[in-house]
Amino acid sequence: MKLSHRAMFGATVALALSGAAMAETTITVATVNNGDMIRMQGLMDAFYAKHPDIKVDWVTLEENVLRQRVTTDVATKGGQFDVMTIGTYEAPIWGKQGWLVPLNDLPADYDVDDLLPAIRGGLTVDGNLIAAPFYGESSMVMYRTDLMEKAGLTMPEAPTWTFIKEAAAAMTDKPNEVYGICLRGKAGWGENMAFLSAMSNSFGAKWFDMDWKPQFDQKPWADTLTFYLDLMNNYGPPGASNNGFNENLSLFQQGKCGMWIDATVAASFVTNAAESTVADKVGFALAPDNGLGKRGNWLWAWNLAIPAGTQKEEAAKAFVAWATSKEYLALVAEKEGWANVPPGTRQSLYDNPEYQKVPFAKMTLESINAADPTLPAVDPVPYVGVQFVAIPEFQGLGTAVGQMFSAALAGSDTAEGALAKAQAFTTTEMTRAGYIK
Repeated sequence: MKLSHRAMFGATVALALSGAAMAETTITVATVNNGDMIRMQGLMDAFYAKHPDIKVDWVTLEENVLRQRVTTDVATKGGQFDVMTIGTYEAPIWGKQGWLVPLNDLPADYDVDDLLPAIRGGLTVDGNLIAAPFYGESSMVMYRTDLMEKAGLTMPEAPTWTFIKEAAAAMTDKPNEVYGICLRGKAGWGENMAFLSAMSNSFGAKWFDMDWKPQFDQKPWADTLTFYLDLMNNYGPPGASNNGFNENLSLFQQGKCGMWIDATVAASFVTNAAESTVADKVGFALAPDNGLGKRGNWLWAWNLAIPAGTQKEEAAKAFVAWATSKEYLALVAEKEGWANVPPGTRQSLYDNPEYQKVPFAKMTLESINAADPTLPAVDPVPYVGVQFVAIPEFQGLGTAVGQMFSAALAGSDTAEGALAKAQAFTTTEMTRAGYIK
């Protein structure tokens, strides 16, 4: 029996469509539940228009959980994820282990040379780019201009910790649920210890001396933790030991924080009138110092990386290239405005006259450029990293010490007790790992 031309054409189309469907590749992307990452999930139609043969499944997790899941998966070659959101701590360590796919063959229009040197340098291992930055950040002071004025104070562009304490006291109005300062208290190497490690640098503290001996029994760390606890207990919100980045962001947006010292990336969210009740009353300043030559700011980037061994490398690279491209920045600007573009990765963004109008753009770039991971402390140290120590053991060390310091903030331990526990634990672990002879 002969098929008509129309029937044959229909059968051919059906087969073609069936083949296209079969050729579709689904990649699984693990990411953090930060606002910029969630915003990207709402803009995926632009990616699908360019790559109709690729589908993206998202696994969106709280920061501490994300780190546990992706670390386990990449170390065991579990294969759960084709793209992972990782930080500047993991990237070089995992790159040296051969756990990540190099990204040296991204398209020419990706323009790798446009990446900010401080950010690109932290993602390069043996000349290979091993992760692509989605956004870069340092930390800075965000403050309520109306409350500062009401207190009769003027925030310096480069404040000291002494001024921060004075301002926190003046702005605190507990009966009206306004707290002078909000800082990270939630335990985690990337939560409270990111803040406290960076803060400790400005107090002259360090994690280790040149012989890798822990320094929690030294005065600079006692000064750091005592000052932090004093600030939080007297002028911080209740339940602060449970507050990380997202919790403090919510408090600030609700008008409950006079000051918040945290990631520069938060600036777009605290100044967004659709999300923040104080959007038109926010000022910015550099992270505080103590006159010792180091500010309490960090250097970080959330990056997209591809685990070695994925069966979907080509599709994963297509997604990474799109999500971290100039094109994506322009897309966010078009849909959400320049203030909401993922910051801190590309020089071309900071050269853009439209972006230069954003009130926090200049301060963000200055903060990123001011952080030096190779010279993080006042004194010489044997490690690289501002708010972390770039050794594989730090994830466990930072998490454990973070729990000890969070307990002190919750009132179940003293500063002295927490520091003694941190010293003993870290000494034991570093001896076991062979750093201390």
